[in-house]
Amino acid sequence: MKIYSFEKLEVWRESISLTKNIYSLTNSFPINEKFGLISQLRRATVSIASNLAEGTARKSNKDKARFITISYSSAMEVLNQLIISRELNYISEKDYILVRKKLEKITNMLNALRKSQLNA
Repeated sequence: MKIYSFEKLEVWRESISLTKNIYSLTNSFPINEKFGLISQLRRATVSIASNLAEGTARKSNKDKARFITISYSSAMEVLNQLIISRELNYISEKDYILVRKKLEKITNMLNALRKSQLNA
């Protein structure tokens, strides 16, 4: 079975791990958030990894960097929604801090990858 280039990226693997964390966390959200924060958080988190994967298929480094920027934007969307979820007491402070640290690691990696694409 072929391994695609995005599957080799540590930041992509971290994004998949974050996605699993978010799915697990949102399972305990109130049912009335099914089409609100649950859906938004899950879609935005999936978008981080998806845009990384899509970007690796692009030909130019500039285009690849653009998709990394989109992934970063999705990460900021996730952060915003995590803050709201914490404010609404849907997640504990402990879970919030753990996920936020993982998100910070991912955004740092995205920034580094973007810089490397633009400088290549």
